[in-house]
Amino acid sequence: MAQIPKPSTGTIRRFENFSSRYVKPRTIDVWLPDGYTPTKKYAVLYMQDGGSLFDSSIVWNHQEWGVDELLGKLQQEKRILPCIVVGIWNTGITRHNEYLPQKPFETLSPAEKDTVVKAKRISGQAVFQEYKIYSDDYLRFLTQDLKPFIDSSFSTLPDRSHTFIAGSSMGGLISLYAICEYPQLFGGAACLSTHWTGIFQIEHNPFPAAMLRYLSQRLPDPAKHRIYMDHGTATIDSLYTNYQPQADQWMKRNGYTSRNWMTKVYPGADHSERSWNKRLDIPILFLLGRK
Repeated sequence: MAQIPKPSTGTIRRFENFSSRYVKPRTIDVWLPDGYTPTKKYAVLYMQDGGSLFDSSIVWNHQEWGVDELLGKLQQEKRILPCIVVGIWNTGITRHNEYLPQKPFETLSPAEKDTVVKAKRISGQAVFQEYKIYSDDYLRFLTQDLKPFIDSSFSTLPDRSHTFIAGSSMGGLISLYAICEYPQLFGGAACLSTHWTGIFQIEHNPFPAAMLRYLSQRLPDPAKHRIYMDHGTATIDSLYTNYQPQADQWMKRNGYTSRNWMTKVYPGADHSERSWNKRLDIPILFLLGRK
């Protein structure tokens, strides 16, 4: 059993081996702000890779997002809506299989699919570990198992305008896919260092084009949604510099403007929790800031 994070502000409610009808059980950590009370209603921010959000002392690379410090401070200052955070742990070896958007992948030819599923990391380790890609089931877990549980267990505002989703890298990609697939449930998405490549190569990689085609057709109504996107320029983030501008064009063509969409580049920022922590206030204020 993994250690329970010790947040700097607020409290953590842990649900170990949270079961699902669709995917493997996993840990869910729910952060409640100081002063949380059932007499008040809270917005909900669902975040991918939940093990890296709150406490660097229990994380393999000793880095964290600092979600508790930031959201605790912003709520205390009344700069954002009162909210809770649902940290959804990944499954480790099958993280890519759950986070790679399935519908874009399924538009590829058999040969193109083969190229993607046989991809390797820089270390030589297989990306997908010969498991199938099942992100549609992962989203069913989020929307049909987890969200109803959270809304029945905590004092939430369950409507779309108070329900948000966020992540980085592959977590950013699946968060974008979630708001496109379930626009009736999620009102905003924060996609940091969105891993447009899906795998770790640019050459002979058919996935980015498939994802951008999907995005062009499935973006949610800009009148009812807010989307934040960004990337750095160092380490893995350097892979995104060719694709984010293409995504930006589709956002504009689908009616997104500065009122409901933000896209940013952070020169020199690398692909790490430390970098995401430094700029997390920007998407949080964009999505949850008091109007």
